[in-house]
Amino acid sequence: MSGANDNNKSTEALQMMFQAGQAMAQNFFDTLARNHVAMQDSTGVASPRVPMPEADALANMQKAFAEQHAALWSSMLARKPDAPSEPVVQPEPGDRRFAAPEWQQSPVFDYVKQAYLLNSGFLTQVADALPMADGRAKSRIKFLTRQYVDALSPSNFAATNPEFIKEALDSKGESITQGLRNLLADLEKGRISMTDDAAFEVGRNLAVTPGAVVFENDVMQLIQYAPLTEKVAQVPLLIVPPCINKFYIMDLQPENSLVRFTVEQGFTVFLVSWRNPRPDVGGHLTWDDYLEKGPLAALEVVRSITRVKKPNVLGFCVGGTMLTSALAVERARGVEPVASLTLMTTLLDFADAGELGCLVDEASVTAREAAIGKGGVLKGQELANVFSFLRANDLVWQYVVGNYLKGRKPQAFDLLYWNADATNLPGPFLTWYLRNMYLENNLRVPGKLKMLGEKIDLSKVDMPAYLMAAREDHIVPWTSAYLARNLLGGDTTFVLGASGHIAGAINPASKNRRSYWVSDAAATDPEEWLTAAVEQKGSWWLHWIEWLRGFGGKSVAARGRLGSTKYEPIEPAPGRYVKERA
Repeated sequence: MSGANDNNKSTEALQMMFQAGQAMAQNFFDTLARNHVAMQDSTGVASPRVPMPEADALANMQKAFAEQHAALWSSMLARKPDAPSEPVVQPEPGDRRFAAPEWQQSPVFDYVKQAYLLNSGFLTQVADALPMADGRAKSRIKFLTRQYVDALSPSNFAATNPEFIKEALDSKGESITQGLRNLLADLEKGRISMTDDAAFEVGRNLAVTPGAVVFENDVMQLIQYAPLTEKVAQVPLLIVPPCINKFYIMDLQPENSLVRFTVEQGFTVFLVSWRNPRPDVGGHLTWDDYLEKGPLAALEVVRSITRVKKPNVLGFCVGGTMLTSALAVERARGVEPVASLTLMTTLLDFADAGELGCLVDEASVTAREAAIGKGGVLKGQELANVFSFLRANDLVWQYVVGNYLKGRKPQAFDLLYWNADATNLPGPFLTWYLRNMYLENNLRVPGKLKMLGEKIDLSKVDMPAYLMAAREDHIVPWTSAYLARNLLGGDTTFVLGASGHIAGAINPASKNRRSYWVSDAAATDPEEWLTAAVEQKGSWWLHWIEWLRGFGGKSVAARGRLGSTKYEPIEPAPGRYVKERA
């Protein structure tokens, strides 16, 4: 009798889950159906209300959804004890949330998993089918839907995660105790731990390429790296990283450092290390301040130390946008500033600004302008949280499950240590950037923007340029990065790396993994370029360094000292600015 009662209870529980899943999906749809979406165009004027997807298309979606749930229910009822069944729905490739065997071994948890996958798939399908002409608004709906379904995954909750139960039984409850300790420690820290923080220290085993700070102001320090070869290219390279992160993404550990790789290839390398602003120190800084005291000041120092009038330059992400803007200022002043320009995952045309773009609208920018537009900072942790939730399953929920449900400590990973080392942003700088780039896309329009008193025209930035993008980049879509070819005035070489925003860019030549695509085609359309492109195995760094050699000038003896009589070394690299915490 006890076994029969247990079976009845299990059946009732499964039936409740089935009904709850259908109700969740139907409620989502009903809410959208009742509130027909009033769209807004780019001017902020409300467009006429439009109908939901055609009735027959919607009916087909609902019918398929109901049929899949019925098939899942039948499959579970027909499943024999200790016998696996053919799944009705499978996780997407790369989805590791349900990889543990416990999800398949238990009929209950197998049902919970598959019901969730059906429900989340249906919600995603509905969001994708919404007839919205405003692309940014539709992207926002899709983004919020993804946040919703990711947060409700059964893997995130103790009662519906069989891995939590197994871990607790195997450890006799110790995993629960340790999970609570981890949770309390992270609450005190103010963020979710993604790596073993004690395993890394900037200057000890991160950012250790030898060099010295040769110049500093209230915005940045300029690092010159020591030569590692007897001969070097006469023309140096200046690197401008993004100011929204610490610079050592370019100089993690020796085996994955782009800085060290470039120095080992015989180039004299300088790098901008941005200061971490605080409300009382740096909270007033503007976009113009960053250009003048950042790349423009650095260029003058590099020219003075090396006695080379036209260095090579490289900008990464926002650093590339700033660097290109600075070069446009110099071209407006009649200066031929550099020999070559390299841009890594950089936006110049913000028409499609990726998932970040869908979060920027008139209301949010106006609110930021009112709060910090005249002074103050956007706290680094707030910025870090935004970037983490762009990939919530990988950068949030994975660690909620591992740290708190399973009671484990995250592994040591240099990239995630860097990711958690947040930086503040000055309010005036940030709000100007959001309005003029993400919201109004003014940079691409010749003469629309003034910087440092000069009208900006990117077509005047006419030195040879190497443009690198990443195929799976969710922050800088590669098709948008490609549009820089239509704006810059010089010859451009475009290379498409595999993987995402960081992993695609930081693809060490020493490991030579992944691949990249190259083509000589000068197509204005990115997809047309990709059709003609050829995939090459390995790291794009090797392709880039050969391109850069063409602008390195003659080979000369490596300099015997860092800095100069005018710019004496101030302190060893990586300097103190990069060690300042947000």
